[in-house]
Amino acid sequence: MGSGHKDDKGSFGPDPLSPTSPIGSHKCPSPSPHSSKEVWKKGGRVFSILLAINLVLLSCTLVSGGAFQEVKLHDYDVFFMLIIVMLINIAWMLFYIFRTSRLQGAIPCKDNHAGPIWLRGGLVLFAVLSLVMDAFKTGYYSSYYKCLSPIRIMFPVVQGVFVITQTVFLWMSAQDCIHKHLNLTRCGLMLTLTTNLAVWMAAVTDESVHKAESKNPIANVTHRMALLMMRAASQAENCACKSQLCKIFQNGYYWLYPFNIEYSLFASAMVYVMWKNVGRLIDPHDNHIHQLKFKLFRRTYFLGTIVGFLVLVTGIAVLIVYEIQVNSKEDSKRTDQVLTMYFGFNIICLSLMSAICIAGSIVYRFDKRDMDHHKNPTRTLDVALLMGAALGQYAISYYSIVATVASSPRDTINALNLSYSLLMLAQPTFQNIFIIEGLHRQPPEEEDKVDPQQKDIYGLTFVNMNAVSLRVPESLSALPPSALPGLAIQTSEARRSLKASKKMNWRRRFLKEISVFLLLGNAILWVMPAFGARPQFDNKTELAFYGYPMWAAIVDICLPFGIFYRMHAVASLLEVYIMS
Repeated sequence: MGSGHKDDKGSFGPDPLSPTSPIGSHKCPSPSPHSSKEVWKKGGRVFSILLAINLVLLSCTLVSGGAFQEVKLHDYDVFFMLIIVMLINIAWMLFYIFRTSRLQGAIPCKDNHAGPIWLRGGLVLFAVLSLVMDAFKTGYYSSYYKCLSPIRIMFPVVQGVFVITQTVFLWMSAQDCIHKHLNLTRCGLMLTLTTNLAVWMAAVTDESVHKAESKNPIANVTHRMALLMMRAASQAENCACKSQLCKIFQNGYYWLYPFNIEYSLFASAMVYVMWKNVGRLIDPHDNHIHQLKFKLFRRTYFLGTIVGFLVLVTGIAVLIVYEIQVNSKEDSKRTDQVLTMYFGFNIICLSLMSAICIAGSIVYRFDKRDMDHHKNPTRTLDVALLMGAALGQYAISYYSIVATVASSPRDTINALNLSYSLLMLAQPTFQNIFIIEGLHRQPPEEEDKVDPQQKDIYGLTFVNMNAVSLRVPESLSALPPSALPGLAIQTSEARRSLKASKKMNWRRRFLKEISVFLLLGNAILWVMPAFGARPQFDNKTELAFYGYPMWAAIVDICLPFGIFYRMHAVASLLEVYIMS
């Protein structure tokens, strides 16, 4: 896929969209403002968007209704709908891989900015962990095969096939600018995107209900699975999860939910970029990409890496202690101690990250690199996701601030909670500014690309000009003495260039240190809430102020976006590191 053929004369044909044009080996054709395909592009996009909106609303209705006992919906209704759309998606992706992408002239060029290798590598990692989760879930549901509908066991199996097919599809085709079957491809991509969002909503709902039940077992959010188990246990003894293997499967797939959640969101972002590139005629200037060599820890002082790893290890230790102490359900004094430890760590971490982001933004103000204003759907989506996902954390913080200020008593826990909420507003704001600045900068020019004659001149920078005839290079030995003043002028210019290069190297190293530290800091801020830390429920201030139903709804809706913000910030900071 993606190869072309030469004509009889041994050169490529004049038509960039012709079948004889090799994919990816030439410049993309320039867009034509009067192309009929470009005129209908908006109409085709509108139709696919309407399809996606209807499927998302249907998924929201079924997923939210199936999670509560009082609603006369069963969660296997949700499973049935998801299985149907996943099977349709699998069929379409196979059709795209083996038919659409292999048509002559189907892919005249590729978007070099879409689907970078580190993003696809992260997608594969999350896909592998999602498959492990599906295996655990299949084993858990199989333990109740006499009590449950067969569709429960089918769902994780079909989801595993969907994950494998989609990962292969995105690895091969994430950069495609397809020019065949345009409307079918747009609808197929939107169906894939909404399927991932529906799977994400189902996983978030299941995981949130499970966490809510563990925090408040008598809450009015009885999980459908637990209800069926209680009914089945009264009818047959074989429906109870008594074996050790069954409990391992049950605990295992809940612990792996965060990876499946992130996989669905990463895949949705990559599919959206593919949808934007359907029928796209790329300007060669917009598609230019610098060949950057990714060498980890190159030109760094390791300070950001060392401090970042210390924060990461400390955060993991705090999370372990937090989970053990909170789940032990002992006296409230111990809970206050562990909350003090949790808030204290996060306040220190967020304060340090905020200061580092401000310092990085100041360095960018003195950076002489040009801004990259070329059209780039991937970068536009990255910025939109950073700004949009941060709104979830903003919402939780504002609700916490109002509850903390209006509540009494004003003890140490409330003061720490207030500081934590304020920093959760400030840190993402400063970090978004830093990341957006980095994503819009042109990559630095390679220092190794210097003309050999210029290197000879650089070698004369600190040479005594009176003795230059003794050490002059062979390429300059034939020059008359009158040319030496010109050489001295070039030498002074080279000296100034070297000084500017040293300043640039200092800025680049500083930006790399900042990027590595922020990357590791965001990683631990993703791990802590994703793997069970819920101070929003363990601290009773918000629960008492808003009441359980309202506060649980706020946290369950907004927290997944805050968790996704941290993981997406990790991916964006990795790109900023490479671009620095």
